[in-house]
Amino acid sequence: MTGLADEAARSTGAPPSIEKTPSGISGFDQITGGGLPKGRATLICGGPGSGKTIFAAEFLVRGTALGEPGVFVTFEESVLDLTRNVSGLGFDLSRLRAEGKLAIDYVHLDPSEIEEAGGYSLDGLFVRLKHAIEAVGAKRIAIDTLEVLFGGLKDQAVLRAEIQRLFRWLKETGLTAVVTAEAGERGLTRQGLEEYVSDCVVLLGQSVSDQAATRYLRVVKYRGSSHGSNEYPFLIDETGFSVVPATSLQLDYPVSLERVSTGIPSLDNMLGGEGFFRTSTILVSGSAGTGKSIIAANLANATCARGERCMVFAFEESPAQIERNMRSVGLDLASWQARGLLQLRATRPSFYGLEMHLVAMHKAIAAFAPRTVILDPISSFMSAGTAHQVKAMLVRLFDWLKMQGVTGLVTYLTNAMTREETDVGISSLIDTWIEVRDLEIAGERNRTLYLLKSRGMRHSNQVREMLISEKGVTLADVYFGQDGVLLGSAKAAEERKRARDERRAEDEIARKERLLELKRDIIEAQIAALRAQYAAEEDETRRIIQDTRRSHEVQRSDRQSMAQVRTELGSPVENGAGRS
Repeated sequence: MTGLADEAARSTGAPPSIEKTPSGISGFDQITGGGLPKGRATLICGGPGSGKTIFAAEFLVRGTALGEPGVFVTFEESVLDLTRNVSGLGFDLSRLRAEGKLAIDYVHLDPSEIEEAGGYSLDGLFVRLKHAIEAVGAKRIAIDTLEVLFGGLKDQAVLRAEIQRLFRWLKETGLTAVVTAEAGERGLTRQGLEEYVSDCVVLLGQSVSDQAATRYLRVVKYRGSSHGSNEYPFLIDETGFSVVPATSLQLDYPVSLERVSTGIPSLDNMLGGEGFFRTSTILVSGSAGTGKSIIAANLANATCARGERCMVFAFEESPAQIERNMRSVGLDLASWQARGLLQLRATRPSFYGLEMHLVAMHKAIAAFAPRTVILDPISSFMSAGTAHQVKAMLVRLFDWLKMQGVTGLVTYLTNAMTREETDVGISSLIDTWIEVRDLEIAGERNRTLYLLKSRGMRHSNQVREMLISEKGVTLADVYFGQDGVLLGSAKAAEERKRARDERRAEDEIARKERLLELKRDIIEAQIAALRAQYAAEEDETRRIIQDTRRSHEVQRSDRQSMAQVRTELGSPVENGAGRS
């Protein structure tokens, strides 16, 4: 904390927090809330091979990068041996010494040459240390190890007094100090005093489970500061220490509404047409040979096609084998590796413990900065730990991926008895769960896919047949026949049968249409004939009617003519009779 912060704390009546110096060790500063206590001594204790010297060396090397020169005091290794031993971690002590950023003082002490005659004093050592500190303007100092310095002393009173004097002197110099000590049989150290006079105590240890070793770190005490008190796994590799903090991970990670393609268009359609949510966790489970790895590879291919990085952790296949296998389904993963967008990392789960796997994945992901991470398959971890341990590791990994804004996909091998559950019980941690199954029908095994769940989005509840060919993966609608679901050759036979039935139905329709047309033509011909007959009969009838009418007119005219003739003939008779 800065001086302003301390002044503010005093104004409020609260005690000021201690100032801290960043260690520069990955993950450690997060556990301790900022690093080691500045201007005070920190004790690093542990058994042989636990990493005490490496911790001290890295503390000094990282300090030089922060503008804080350092002094390394060693009582066990010569300057040459120390330089060679840490060079494999990427630490160039020779260069730092040449640049005046680091001083190494090798103090050779032979217990057989030490005689307890008179008083024992560290004044000579303090003179040497002061000279080295002034030579480089040191801000940090590391002393490795105390047992050698006090190994020849048998007087416990003198021993305790000198240890206290050493730590008091370190505090008076104002340097941030790291002191290493070997683990004791009953206490943290052999003398049992160093842990009491130190302001911060860090314990390094190892545990072996099922022949797999895991290094762990625990902050035993930290005066004036809160800190993580759990055992944290750490890894020592070519870049030094890497610690995975767990207690700092909280359920406060951000979420995204952005969607990313699965790489399989038909699967995107099942997920509302857009694919997964970015930063979500996806589980693809199923029995052997159902296509879990192929689904994962399609997501990797789609990620790289967007110009984003993808990292695949494989636990059963080598990178070359993965590339060869995926070429058979139309995926060229090698080209993405060549472009630096894809990284395939393969290791056996039994190579080291679960916590070491976690640390290694953390470190690799942080270095590569991918947008998608794939683990294939996580069921292999069951050989490296119990179900509870595997779940604890995966919980920490999933939470960390979400904090980093990374989309994670894991595959899991299930059996016929536990299809919709996993042995490690991670289903509640999963945002999208895809289940792939084999169905045996008509002497064939065929793949099906369906979504058990997909949080926060509309998704299909249909079972789809998954077809894998050299052109990739497609999801087809499942056929249902009289005997249930039809897949494979049974589906093809049903399709042919339905096609034949459709053709027969179309032929029958065409035949009936032709019959109707023929009947229509016959009826229309009959109608035309009747109309012609009717027209002829109508003409004949009209002719007869006309003839009849003309005959009637003639007869009427004849009668009128005859009546007129009679009339005319009858008038003279009447006139003659009248004359006579």
